Amino acid sequence: MMTRNIGGVPVGAVGLGAMPLSVEGRPAEAQAIATVHAALDAGVRLIDTADSYHWHAGELGHNERLVAWALATYGPGADDVLVATKGGRGRPGDGSWTVDGRPEHLRRAAEASAARLGVAAIGLYQLHKPDPAVPFTESVGALRDLADAGTVRAVGLSNVSCAQIRTAREILGDRLVSVQNRFSPAHLATRDTLDLCTELGLAFLPWSPLGGISPSAVDDPGTAAPPSDSPFHTLARAHGVSPQQVCLAWHLAQSPAVIPIPGARRPASVRDSAAAAALTLAAEELAALGG
Repeated sequence: MMTRNIGGVPVGAVGLGAMPLSVEGRPAEAQAIATVHAALDAGVRLIDTADSYHWHAGELGHNERLVAWALATYGPGADDVLVATKGGRGRPGDGSWTVDGRPEHLRRAAEASAARLGVAAIGLYQLHKPDPAVPFTESVGALRDLADAGTVRAVGLSNVSCAQIRTAREILGDRLVSVQNRFSPAHLATRDTLDLCTELGLAFLPWSPLGGISPSAVDDPGTAAPPSDSPFHTLARAHGVSPQQVCLAWHLAQSPAVIPIPGARRPASVRDSAAAAALTLAAEELAALGG
């Protein structure tokens, strides 16, 4: 797979969003491990997780432990995988989400995440979401302190605005390497943050990158979608690939900063997503897709 960079670290151009392996509707552990292994076989070298990716109460860190076990059982090649995790959100177990950006919480969360991942330093640690009850500069300052202490190697942000990216850049300098915002053909409102990341040399990791392609595609690319006359489906038929591959190729054509992180629950899904890195769309095809 062709590579792109996150803070100077090369990773495959398509990553894996591991959340579907631990939340509602998650597969059996054996299938989840096989899905991660299939991603690595296909050249994926970025896995995105979070301490809050779990289903039931009392499962904090479920996805981090799962990813750590999958890497430990993979064999040669796992050492060059960049694991990006996040802190600052919670799931009480009733399907809702909470947010906690207090510096003391983020410090404890990062240390716990490192322990679950079995690493001395987290490769990429991301603020999951700004906390409206905590000054943004205080939350980002905690991430700076974690980098200074060697608990994390690099810092990222998620669900942020352009103004927040610029503020974090002032605090973190070159330790800020990525932004993870929602972005897809159906959700273009954050294009300004993508453009800013391109300008600043930050990686842009769109979450839910397949939004708008088919009802099942957001969490499980590769799932058969109903017939459609959308441009994505039309181009998929012309290229003999899935609409999800066309969508991910569209993402990669937006900017060299983009590294999409589609989710998957099955090995076939992640192999389908990874194949998008080899799909090049012509200028007229990209124009037909819009955005």
